[in-house]
Order: sequence, then structure tokens, then C-alpha cells
Amino acid sequence: MVRLEGQVDEPDLLARPLARVVAPGTARALAALGPRTVGDLLRYYPRRYDDKGTATDLAGLVEGEHVTVIAQVDRAVLRSTRTGKALLEAVVGDGVHELRITFFAGHPAKLAHHRAALQHGQRAYFTGVVSRYNGQLQLTHPQFEPLEDGDDERATWPAPVYGASAAISSWQIAKAVHTVLDPITTDEVPDPLPDEVRAERGYLPLVDALRQVHEPHTADQWRAAQARLRFEEAFVLQAELARRHARAAEQLAVARPRRTGGLLDAFDARLPFALTDGQRAVGQELSAELGRTVPMQRLLQGEVGSGKTVVALRAMLQVVDAGGQAALLAPTEVLAAQHLGTLRALLGDLAEGGELGGAEGATRLALLTGSQSAASRRRALADAAGGAAGIVVGTHALLSEQVQLADLGLVVVDEQHRFGVDQRNALRDKARGSVPHTLVMTATPIPRTVAMTVFGDLETSTLTQVPAGRAEVVTHVVPADRPAWMERTWQRVRDAATDGGRAFVVAPRIDPDTTSDAAGPDGVSGGGDDEADLLLVDTRRALSSVVEVAAQLGERLAPVPVAVLHGRMPPEDKERAFADFASGRAPVLVSTTVIEVGVDVPAATVMVVLDADRFGLSQLHQLRGRIGRGDRPGLCLLVSAAPEGSDAAERLAALAATRDGFELAQRDLELRREGDVLGAAQSGVASSLRLLRVTRDGAVIERARTAARRLVAQDPELAGHPALRAAIESLLVGDREEYLDKA
Repeated sequence: MVRLEGQVDEPDLLARPLARVVAPGTARALAALGPRTVGDLLRYYPRRYDDKGTATDLAGLVEGEHVTVIAQVDRAVLRSTRTGKALLEAVVGDGVHELRITFFAGHPAKLAHHRAALQHGQRAYFTGVVSRYNGQLQLTHPQFEPLEDGDDERATWPAPVYGASAAISSWQIAKAVHTVLDPITTDEVPDPLPDEVRAERGYLPLVDALRQVHEPHTADQWRAAQARLRFEEAFVLQAELARRHARAAEQLAVARPRRTGGLLDAFDARLPFALTDGQRAVGQELSAELGRTVPMQRLLQGEVGSGKTVVALRAMLQVVDAGGQAALLAPTEVLAAQHLGTLRALLGDLAEGGELGGAEGATRLALLTGSQSAASRRRALADAAGGAAGIVVGTHALLSEQVQLADLGLVVVDEQHRFGVDQRNALRDKARGSVPHTLVMTATPIPRTVAMTVFGDLETSTLTQVPAGRAEVVTHVVPADRPAWMERTWQRVRDAATDGGRAFVVAPRIDPDTTSDAAGPDGVSGGGDDEADLLLVDTRRALSSVVEVAAQLGERLAPVPVAVLHGRMPPEDKERAFADFASGRAPVLVSTTVIEVGVDVPAATVMVVLDADRFGLSQLHQLRGRIGRGDRPGLCLLVSAAPEGSDAAERLAALAATRDGFELAQRDLELRREGDVLGAAQSGVASSLRLLRVTRDGAVIERARTAARRLVAQDPELAGHPALRAAIESLLVGDREEYLDKA
């Protein structure tokens, strides 16, 4: 038991503050790195291990060899070099032979820990490459750790290397871990992995895994420990997702079976194109689930232009035919208006219920946004509350307490990552006496490992085919520092505008030479609601801005009109700009990424993305998806100043090489930080995944998901697994619950 003399044992060892166990200065330094409790420190795993191998006798050192030596410090001096750098020079020996140890730093304070550790008479192991200076053998910047008496065998074990800081070194962290770990017992560390799950996979008990991950005797030991701990992370997450899935399955929804001779049949009969095999298959899945009393919980993801809107509309019509209503929630007013226009165009007189010329049995569409006129809002509210509007499209305004729906049967959430759990629950709560079916849509292709991790409690449907008739899109990377290439880029924009086409020009900022409107990861920029998810690279370079580029193109392309669109514009100005662009009155649109998702202008043939290296692959793929939606070929030009061979240049080259969104999503996952992939709102759990990586551990996640669902089927509330319940509660601390609720 870890305790301080004279203090009463606390019931939960893992929750004990580190200040009660280690020196105050050590506790403060560890807290700055994250660990504040005994449990935190035990879960602060090494980043890597140095394989020291067998200790080498000082008499047998050979220049150029990587060695581990055990020696005693004779003397150590910290001084400044002629260039002003700090130099710590120590001489160590075995009583007969000596070896020089050197460390360099920009300031003496950065070597203070090493100087304090290398006191006269201190024995330590040193690992590094032997070199020679002024005829004397030396180790420069070796890994080292002070040794206690009898620690010679330990000196040959793999050395854990922790994420350290100027205030505490890796070996000091290892010493603190040893202080906590050495006296601990199995009873003091409850194991979240049930015995049967652990035994089935042959994993170590938790205490053994913690010992072997922090103090391995061999490389095989830390590998076995990491495998068990990695599976545990996946299992705890999947157990909670399985529990939520099971809870939702126990709720009652109103069955909305397909009705023969209704709106859906009429819609299918007049479709001017054939559904793809994928659209038909997914449509059958949705139709079957809507016809049950178990609430549908499904994620619909698809390639750009794969026809998700038609699939969702067919599901909504089935619900309307069954006497219910469908609500489509969109993240921005531009996208909500775009959805309304698309649905009206697809439905024609089937959306003109009660109007002159409306089809027999037709329904109505209602739009609810924050900026519409009072009269329009009153009419939409009445149609929604009275049931005349079978489909209600809206933004966050749909969530208002004033909005009532007669019989909400289906909630469709578009680009769901823009909404929090409270907002979606507010819409679900508008269903009276039952739980509505839910369809979540995303236009960003999601690798299976991410889908299992982020949307683990939803069933997933995927559309990979693109409807016939879509034009080819060619992508080129344009070097920003080549004037002739840039001149040709703007000529292609002019050609498209004067030839009946449309051209998008996307810039990462709204205003020039400012930082306040730099887009953030939540899509909010300077008061807007729709700007880019910028990558933090080369921030010294001035970025292109909508305001500046629009002014320049207005002169360069005159008399071709240029429209402007960004998140800080009033809603009516946004609507007018987009309408001018779509109609051709202003065939060039300079915009932020407000046009990234859902915007459908078949005449658009050119997309220019300025500072393209500042965007992620998936986002660039979405932007490219705005062109080539008609029968004319598209051209996407990615303007970039990224150096050849850089990650950013590789990202753009990958985009130019393929239009396969799933291949690009996997590549994006490999190139970007895990937190970026999961999204800022998921950073809580992203930071809690210490060993598990969705880029690498798909098989582990799959196994954990299977085992977790089997366990939850037997014990839905985990009543017989208190340690697992406690681990889940720890996972959901703070913003981590919001991470799971993103699904």
C-alpha cells in the first residue's frame, strides 16, 4: 500500500493525489504534464523504450559503437562555451578507466536536472554512441539513469522514455512511477477487463500489465503489456457505445412502414434517373428499419455526389406516407436553403399540398431559419404544428421552444459534427410520446476504424457509387510562386465565366492581414458559422483573404461580375450572393468554405483553392465535390506554396492523384494528428486514448467491439462489472461525454 507515515489510508488508492505520495516539487512538475493522481501516473505510459542491451566494460569501448556502460561519477562541471552555450561535462569511471560524458544546451537551466543527478560518487548507467574528442572517448547526450545499490541487473532492462519537460526528466518520472508501482497490489487496481474477456484473448491482468509497461525486463514484456492496455482502451469505449446502443434499442418508436400508392411510389415513378445499386440497397435498409418499433439509428456516409439526399428524401417520404413528419437539420442557413431548393426541385408538385396545381396527396415543405421574415416564420410554424408540412427543413431555429411538430417520426441530421448533443436531443424531444427514428448524414468519407470509434453506437450505411452522367474532374497543383501558372489559373476562371459556367474561388481568411478571422476547428471564424478547418502550418506566411481576392478579381476579370460569400455576412446578403452565382448573374464566387458541403450548382466547372496546403485532405475533397456535378467536365486548381517533399505537398499530390474519397480519408488519417481527425469537440477522448490509434488498430477495435457487444447483451447495465462501469465513468469526465454524444 502506498502511504505517507501517520496518514490514514484512503479508500481509493488510484484517486490519491500525487502530492501525498511523491515530493511536492515532483508532484507539481508531473501535474504540468497531466498526471495529478496515482491512477493518472500509472496510466502515463512511456513514449518509447531504449534497448540498452548488455553492459559494456569501459576497457572494451570502440568508437562508433552504441553501448551501455555502468560507471561512477568522479566529477561534473557546468560551464559556458566560447559560443555562449551551456556545457555539462562529467567524467565517470570504474576505478581503472574513465569516460567523458557531455551535454549541450542553450541555457544552463536546461541542464540543471542532469547536473543535480550527476553528483560525485553517484553510480548510473549511460547509453549512447561512443565518439572521440581531443583523443578521449566520450558519450554525447547519452540516455542515463542513476542507480541504487544492487541495481546493476536493472541497468540492462529496456529503458522507458517518458514525455518529459524542463521541470522533470524522463528518469525522474520513472523513479516516481517506481515509488507508486512497487508496493501496489492487485486488489488496489480494479481491472476493467472482465476475467472471461481477458482469458479469451490471453491478456495480462492489469497490475501485471502496468508493471511490465513501466518496468519491463525484456522487449517482449512491454509489447505484451501494451497489447493488453491498447485492447482495454478500445474495450471500455466500445462497451459504453454498446450500452447506449442497447438502451436506444429498448425505446419505442412508431413504426412507419412503406405504404403502396403513396408519395414515395409517386416520387420513384417520376425520378428522371435510375437509382444506383448502392442507393437501392441502402434505401431497403432504411425502409425496413423505419417499419419497426425499434428506433432507427443509422449513419449514412457517402462519396461526394453519391446521392445521399435522394436516399434521405425517400426515407422522409416513407414517414410522411405513414402519417408522420420528418425534420432535416442543417448547420448553416446557406445549406438549409440549398436543401429546401433541392427537395422542391426533386418533388415538384408533390411538395405543393393544398396549393393550386399540387399533386393528389401532396405534402408541403417548411423552412425555419433565424433570419426569415416574421410572416414566413408564422406560416412555417403553423404548417409544422398542424402537420400540413410533412418535411420541415431548418437550422438551429428548429430547436426553438416555439417550434412544435404534429407527429415527428424521423430526424435527419446533416453534417452532424456541427451539432452538440443537447441540440439534437432538443429536436428529438419534439416527438410526442415516442422516440423518432434518426438518420445521421455525413459527406466526409469516414474510414471504418473512425466510424467504429466515433459513431460506434450507430449502424453504418455507405454509398460508394456516383450516379451515371457525372462529369470527370481533373485536379492540378499550381505553384503559387510561378506568375505564369497563376496567370493561367485566372484565365481558366475567366473562360468558365464567359462560357456559361461558374467558378468558385476559395480563400482561407475573410479579411487580409489579421488573425481574428483565422478559421478554427469548430468552423467558427470571426463570428461566422462556416469557415475552414485550417491546419496549423507555416503561420508566418500571409494567407489569401476573401475581401482582398474579390477586389483583385473584380479588376482582373472586369466586366465579369464577382460575388462574395462568407460567414460574417448577414443572411439575406448570403442568400443574394449565392442566388446571383447560381443564376449566372455573378458567375465567379469568392468564398470561404461555406460552400464546402451540400452546395449543388450543376453549371460550376472550376474550383480554385488558394493556400490549399492549409486545408485537410477530406476538406479539399469536399470542396472539389462542388464542381463537375453536371454534364460538363470540372477543373480543380490547388494553389500552394508548400515546399516539395513536405507533408502538405504530399497531401495535395494525393488529392490530385485520386477522386476516391475513402482512400483520401484514410490518407488524411495517416497524415494528420489523431485529434484533428476526431475533431476539436472530441479532444477529450482523443487525449484519453493513450495507446490506441485509429490509424493502426482497426483489428483491435473490431475485436473489442465484438466482445463489448456480447458482454452488454448479457449484462446491459454492467451491474456485474463494477470496474468496467467505473472506467466508463472516468472516460466520460468533462467534455469526453460530448465526444461520445457526437454519435
